[in-house]
Amino acid sequence: MTALETLTPLASRTLGGDDGTRSRPTNSRASNSEPSDRSILWILGGLALAKLLLHLGINAFGGYEIFRDELYYLACADHLSWGYVDQPPLSVWLLAVVRSMIGDSLFALRLIPALAGSTLVFVTGLLARELGGGRFAVVLAALCPWVAGQVLAASSIWSMNIFDLLLVALAFWALARLINTRNPSYWIVLGGLLGLGLLNKVGVLWIGLGILVGILVTSERDWLRTRWPWIAGSLSVLLFVPYLLWNATHEWAHLEFISAAVQGKYSGLSPWSFLSGQVLQQNPVTLPLWILGLVWLLAAPSGRRYRLLGVVWLTACLVLLINGHSKAGYLANAYPPLFAAGAVALERIFRRRWNRSLVVAWLLSGLIIAPLATPILPVEKFIAYSTALGQGPSTDEGHELAELPQFYADMFGWRAKAEAVATVFHSLPAEEQQKTVIFGENYGRAGAIDYWSEELGLPGAISNHNSYWWWGPGRGEVETVIVLGGDREDLEGSFEDVELAGFAGCRWCIPYERDLPIYVGRGLRVSMGDLWTEIRHYD
Repeated sequence: MTALETLTPLASRTLGGDDGTRSRPTNSRASNSEPSDRSILWILGGLALAKLLLHLGINAFGGYEIFRDELYYLACADHLSWGYVDQPPLSVWLLAVVRSMIGDSLFALRLIPALAGSTLVFVTGLLARELGGGRFAVVLAALCPWVAGQVLAASSIWSMNIFDLLLVALAFWALARLINTRNPSYWIVLGGLLGLGLLNKVGVLWIGLGILVGILVTSERDWLRTRWPWIAGSLSVLLFVPYLLWNATHEWAHLEFISAAVQGKYSGLSPWSFLSGQVLQQNPVTLPLWILGLVWLLAAPSGRRYRLLGVVWLTACLVLLINGHSKAGYLANAYPPLFAAGAVALERIFRRRWNRSLVVAWLLSGLIIAPLATPILPVEKFIAYSTALGQGPSTDEGHELAELPQFYADMFGWRAKAEAVATVFHSLPAEEQQKTVIFGENYGRAGAIDYWSEELGLPGAISNHNSYWWWGPGRGEVETVIVLGGDREDLEGSFEDVELAGFAGCRWCIPYERDLPIYVGRGLRVSMGDLWTEIRHYD
């Protein structure tokens, strides 16, 4: 008997018709053997709390140092706007609020991502419950984001990625509620969540496209005869309009950024790297489950009601494959329905057999993969551990690597750079310091100067990289520029005099950030304003 044949008799779990009275399917077993919704909430709360405690422990007692992108987010939060070259503004606005309330220490910076990742575990379990799952399905589905490397990594640092995962998971839950209850108010919830998702990360467009395609090819197309999908779509667009307007008034900077990234740092990515990355980033142990979930949604009679959810994943996957140079992580937000559906299907096939074994296997896989995705181990022990597992350093951006993957290497050396620049700056005469600016060749270097500027007595940094370029070269007369990194020959084309004043070293950072020269340039050959128009760099 095939899995689909096994699932077919259980289609009775789906109750009601399309008359607007449908509710969440109940389990086919007797109701007195089913866990209550309250007990399900307690289970999910426990799993979410365990994940939160894991990340809080890492943040308090380990976690390496501040991440390159975290420095950039903090710099963006100093320049609040309706948009940025490489991202919409929502995560930056949230960071500004968090920093005003609890500061910008490493623990404070990583508290909200840990909370968001824990909430994602809770929501994925709720989604499994909404698809008709019992206790085992709910636990198994919730454990998937618990053990997925992509979620572990995103929950460990501040970035838009963890909020993308959470907002889209909530949107899927609202969509499942809409399918089950036929309550049109969930269209408003769905539209609001997708709009906020777009205001956080543009990739939510593919989820929205998938929902549209799913509506068109399933029985949910009947909704198009009502005003509700159009209201939801309009709400999503309205929430996204501020970023569209920002781009329209900034030379469509985000489109230029995407083009530069595809032609540059992501040019080495391929459809194969995208597909193979799905297995690695979602944890190989979860592969059979989410494949089963996709099959159940698209082909099983008992999954027909929720087919729209499977179409969303399929549409987003095809769009990203056609692009040809997509990062595997771009599809990460589409997995909660597959995890939930796979857990529900597995529960029905096995009829509660092997439950404990599967849960233990899930937890063990999470323990094995965790040091590869979140900084639990000291560096030397991590290197030994990853070597023992046969996992060499990796990057999506084609950079030369040393002992560490780029994700970890980018957590080292930033304070050392700021301190080295401070030594050079304070060696200048006081009068010269007043007319000196500090230039970082990328947003990590500039962000490090900005983050420690008050403590080290430095002026704020300038850079030609991404949004830093739009913030400009500063105001006032500039006679001296301290340049962190760069090529002396290039600098001599812009300055009358270039002095090598020191080096900024670090042990574990990515190779191109090691032993950076620190130059002092004097006597600009052209005005800073004229120079600025020629050096813009997006990637």
